[in-house]
Amino acid sequence: PAGLRTVRTPGGGTMTARQVCLGWHWYPYAYARTVADGDGAPVKPFPAWLGELGRRAVTDALGPEAAREAAYDIALINFYDADARMGLHRDADEKSAAPVVSLSLGDTCVFRFGNTETRTRPWTDVELRSGDLFVFGGPSRFAYHGVPRVDAGTAPGELGLTGRLNVTLRVSGLPGPAPGGGRSGQRA
Repeated sequence: PAGLRTVRTPGGGTMTARQVCLGWHWYPYAYARTVADGDGAPVKPFPAWLGELGRRAVTDALGPEAAREAAYDIALINFYDADARMGLHRDADEKSAAPVVSLSLGDTCVFRFGNTETRTRPWTDVELRSGDLFVFGGPSRFAYHGVPRVDAGTAPGELGLTGRLNVTLRVSGLPGPAPGGGRSGQRA
């Protein structure tokens, strides 16, 4: 899919899932309004309808009180081919504890949902299929999580997608102008 990049980690490695961002650009371990670790282009805008989808998911999963603080302004879109993985990590670069909403499209994956203290057990492996929404907030907002396996060839045929797209919605909690306004390098 268009616009995807390979994320380089501070240690010099690369992530196997490729990524594109909307609203704010994530790079280890900060956000910017431009592709600060790439070509410097402005980040594509975050669409309002995607934020509304996230708020509806939070309301359904956690209730209307949790959705009040869910002013989504980031979409991290990760593409997983058959060999891609995502190690256990926490979404802790935001300045907001609003719930994370994850939408899966394409191939089924194993989503490993862990604890908030370490990357080690206990964890639960959850099968996420195309169309599944996964919401984590409250005490679980900072749980370690990852994708140890993608089941190639399991995407619905009518989708026309080989691989898995994951759209993760987050609230940055960062100040700044609308996308394209020029502010960059906001450390969370």
